[in-house]
Amino acid sequence: MIVVTGAAGFIGSNLVHRLNADKFNAIIAVDDFSPVAKAKNLQGAKVQEFVHRDQFMAWLDKNHALVEFIFHIGARTDTAEFDSHLLNRLNTTYTQDIWRRCVKYQLPLVYASSAATYGLGEHGYDDDETKIPLLKPLNPYGQSKQDFDVWALAQKEKPFFWAGLKFFNVYGPRESHKGRMASVIWHAYNQIQQTGKMKLFKSHHPDFEDGEQMRDFVYVKDVVDVCTFLMHHRKNSGIYNLGSGKARTFNDLARAVFSALNKPVDIEYIDTPADIRNKYQYFTEARMERLKRVGYHHLFTELDSGIEYYLTDYLAY
Repeated sequence: MIVVTGAAGFIGSNLVHRLNADKFNAIIAVDDFSPVAKAKNLQGAKVQEFVHRDQFMAWLDKNHALVEFIFHIGARTDTAEFDSHLLNRLNTTYTQDIWRRCVKYQLPLVYASSAATYGLGEHGYDDDETKIPLLKPLNPYGQSKQDFDVWALAQKEKPFFWAGLKFFNVYGPRESHKGRMASVIWHAYNQIQQTGKMKLFKSHHPDFEDGEQMRDFVYVKDVVDVCTFLMHHRKNSGIYNLGSGKARTFNDLARAVFSALNKPVDIEYIDTPADIRNKYQYFTEARMERLKRVGYHHLFTELDSGIEYYLTDYLAY
């Protein structure tokens, strides 16, 4: 059996469908399944058992001998959530509980970290583990992920194989339930279809023009490809960046969405919301050499192509 936590969420549900496509059907789906908006993400998926996240530790204690691999993708991912106690419980402490069981039961583990740990990028976007304790996240969500990464690296007892993945700006199918936290591409599609134009945040940084803020956008298909690679690879434990390795501007993104929809470019720049303005990353770009050095050589989807696939195959139908 393969466990996927956050199985009804964005990345988790795409991973479940990918595992099914690879003929892995004994999936244990772990999540809080109450939000109706997420239910459709697992439609058509082959799942052996659904386990509520609050019951998972007890389930694992009872069934660990049957488990082959754990993907811990589930987390509270709202970057505007400022309840640090909630984030510590759902992100840091919960992942520590899984880690300890993976050590005890000798289970391999891949877990979700985040590029939010890099903060303003004062130390670059390098997944060199000696630099990780120096990182300064900009919000409590990023801090909860950072706290676990630092904790994991400090542990003397580790699973025989483990990998933490610092997800950059992931986009693609099955993200609509995320609402405000869905990708800019999803918001762009909906805005353009409804109004014929797209709103982007103005720059409040002297080094960047409006819309020229840059992010590392990575297609969710590439993310699950890396996850399945690590499941089969099972060596070279550690923390890895997971982005495309190529930063693109929001203007690039907008133009690609307009092009995919065959509509004229019409961009309006609006003020960045006050609650995130001082915690806004103006540039992110994953250094991907470390993942390549352990044998991952697949090409990542170019942003323009990824947007075309996403809109044509999933949104615009």
